[in-house]
Amino acid sequence: MKKTDGRKNWRIHMIIKLMVNDKMVERDVDPTKRLLDFLREDLNLTGTKEGCSEGECGACTVIVNDKAVASCCVLVGQVNGDNILTIEGLEKNGELDIIQKAFIEKGAIQCGFCTPGMIMSCKALLMKNPKPTVDEIKRSIEGNLCRCTGYTKIIEAVQQIVEERCNNE
Repeated sequence: MKKTDGRKNWRIHMIIKLMVNDKMVERDVDPTKRLLDFLREDLNLTGTKEGCSEGECGACTVIVNDKAVASCCVLVGQVNGDNILTIEGLEKNGELDIIQKAFIEKGAIQCGFCTPGMIMSCKALLMKNPKPTVDEIKRSIEGNLCRCTGYTKIIEAVQQIVEERCNNE
């Protein structure tokens, strides 16, 4: 970490290296910048939303090292060397992720503001537990607020994925 000193400008900066959506990113950043702002402003990954700025609403949820985290509460300097997955990283070769498809099919989206964070929380759950129970699904999204759809359709979307996995075995 270095301090740049000048008469008018003073800032702390560091070079960070991290994986974002399977791509290596190296940047000179202010390590006290929020991860949310780094993703949106520096990398132009605007799918991650800012809601409450306090880690209470889940709109800014991303996956860091396979765990769902509120990116508004994490400083970019804290994720140096880590693996970050955002909503933009779910789509592969023009194909939506199974979670995104299930949300669409079940109508688990309305205004769409909470959707990226909700999907990322569900993705983190399914990465850890491919066949969660309804209670486990509910616990995984308890940090995400939705004012439009309620939670029934969201839970049904994840249940659909679990049912499809069970039927394919």
